[in-house]
Amino acid sequence: MFHIALFGTSADPPTAGHQAILVWLSQRFDWVAVWAADNPFKSHQTPLEHREVMLRLLIEAIDSPQHNLSLEPELSHPRTIMTVELARQRWANADLTLVIGADLVPQLPRWYQIAQLLQQVKLLVVPRTGYVLENHHLQELQNLGATVTIADLSAPAVSSTAYRQHPNAEALPPPVEAYIHREQLYRWQDALPEKVTY
Repeated sequence: MFHIALFGTSADPPTAGHQAILVWLSQRFDWVAVWAADNPFKSHQTPLEHREVMLRLLIEAIDSPQHNLSLEPELSHPRTIMTVELARQRWANADLTLVIGADLVPQLPRWYQIAQLLQQVKLLVVPRTGYVLENHHLQELQNLGATVTIADLSAPAVSSTAYRQHPNAEALPPPVEAYIHREQLYRWQDALPEKVTY
């Protein structure tokens, strides 16, 4: 059986935490399909085309011996069940695992057609600093039919939201940060004394 990890992320911007997750996934799955996604629970996001470029830069910065990380923009859809259907068309006989952050666990039962989604994929939950995985939330997912695994991974304690509010060069791979400065993507850059060029 061919085992595929499906990892969609807002990537606004993709951080060193995302990078660590992708390295970890590449060591445990035959293939890791990655895409930048619009999250319908978030009101404002950087345009998708910029987030796709940043995610591509992040993936290219990973030296994976397995060469099994792939940006798959055609999988991007606001409704995850549509993404999974597209993945199923492409990899008909594969074992699909949907990778989500611990912060998404409480909202997952409200996702569109969640019961049908959980019949088609396994869930891999990645712990995140500041988010406690509550047993009743996990139980609710299992009651909906989910097969849930918690990743034994400690990713760097960085977040896209924190970077957007207070930029920290150490939170991002250098190619991603260079792109952000070049494209002037976030509001805090309006306060910079001069444009940074790379």
